[in-house]
Amino acid sequence: MNDQNDSYEMGSARFKKYLSEAEIRIITQNLAEQIRKDYQGKTVLLIGVLKGAFVFMADLMRELKMDVEIDFVRLSSYGKGKQSSGTVTLLKDISRDIRGKHVIIVEEIIDSGRSLKFLRDRLIQSEPDSLEIVTLLDKAEKRLVDVPVKYVGRKVEDHFLIGYGLDLEECARNFSDILSLSYPN
Repeated sequence: MNDQNDSYEMGSARFKKYLSEAEIRIITQNLAEQIRKDYQGKTVLLIGVLKGAFVFMADLMRELKMDVEIDFVRLSSYGKGKQSSGTVTLLKDISRDIRGKHVIIVEEIIDSGRSLKFLRDRLIQSEPDSLEIVTLLDKAEKRLVDVPVKYVGRKVEDHFLIGYGLDLEECARNFSDILSLSYPN
């Protein structure tokens, strides 16, 4: 990333800073505070959606400062590139019984909502005491299916974003900032 103009080139695509590391930290702290208040005195089970949510989930769980358990799922709805295929595939399921648990699905970004609805419907069948969703970013204008999201860090416009767990063909997840595509390849 070029710090002078906050831009980054990846192949023939150029990205510009969309959210800084400091802005992301504040959003995450605010989400953690809301969750702490809602689950005071309870243990929550965070279920992160791999691969993208792992960075956000790690920061969120450190900010929660309460009893937290974790698990992961891995779903796929993307082929190569920037567009969803529309078909959700479960690549890795949770590894524990969630019956009677307070479960929060952790997403880094919600687009169409298809993957999240698929996961939520699947987890509801396991009879958790409660099931909520937290997302760092929400592209609500792209929503194709209705899915209840209780904790939203920031509503964002329809930009292609990378960094902080978000990728372009498996690259850029390690960036501390979130970058937006400013012109395509």
